[in-house]
Amino acid sequence: MLSFETDIRPLFREKDRNSMLWMFDLWSAADVRQHAERIFGAVARGSMPCDGSWPEESATLLRRWIDEGGQD
Repeated sequence: MLSFETDIRPLFREKDRNSMLWMFDLWSAADVRQHAERIFGAVARGSMPCDGSWPEESATLLRRWIDEGGQD
């Protein structure tokens, strides 16, 4: 089972977090869980982060964490 702190939080850089703090905190498991589908949608479209798409394996990891229930 994936862990937010070990597997997901490291995917989000400090600049990603700072860019999105007005809406949610990408370093908070609760916030990412609450907005998971919106975040994943942006990642899958390549619109998040704004300076380039994630590698496919990172997007797949996020999707897997969401599908597993988004554990802390």
